[in-house]
Amino acid sequence: MKYCYRILAFVCSIWCSSFICQAQPFIKEINAFKQADSLNMPPQNAILFAGSSTFRLWHNIKDDFKDFTIINRGFGGSALPDVIRYTEEILFPYQPKQVVIYCGENDFAIDKFLPVDSVVNRFSTLFGMIRKRLPNTHISFVSMKPSPSRWHLKEKMLQANKSISEFLGSKHNTSYIDIWSAMLNESGLPRPEIFLKDSLHMNGMGYIIWKHKILPKLLN
Repeated sequence: MKYCYRILAFVCSIWCSSFICQAQPFIKEINAFKQADSLNMPPQNAILFAGSSTFRLWHNIKDDFKDFTIINRGFGGSALPDVIRYTEEILFPYQPKQVVIYCGENDFAIDKFLPVDSVVNRFSTLFGMIRKRLPNTHISFVSMKPSPSRWHLKEKMLQANKSISEFLGSKHNTSYIDIWSAMLNESGLPRPEIFLKDSLHMNGMGYIIWKHKILPKLLN
């Protein structure tokens, strides 16, 4: 009987862990950030990069912006609702002087029927949360990139980029960072040589483009 109870307890623990992960996507990555912070809390008044795996995979980001104090909190294949969900864990504790956001591309990829306005509204919600808690923090948005594997979403991403750019243009202490055009070839198509084999994430050449576009927008 005790053996049966142990088996049942083990099965329940596995089920509960699975349920928690589904209810809190990317929780392992978020907990890893919290664990790292408990050992060495990043300084306040830094520049925080927040968003999806394009930031997460920027492994040499601190070297690329060596004259700045950078905190990288890109995680998983996150969409805007995920960044919104974890603002208390990955954003507000650091009291950054600038937040650089890259997100939205996955929103469209996850739901092919998602309207452009929904993504823009999600960004507006995130913007409002940051502005309320950190009224003096500069907020930057990096435009969604033209990934070859998601070229079928081109029109939606272009419309969302345009609307977010206009939204930020109506606000103070903001900047919009356009990387779209720089990632296209002379035919107006994504440059395949700057992407990994998955035709989604960038290689080093792609990040060099991003570095040169983002650098002028960073606060000293």
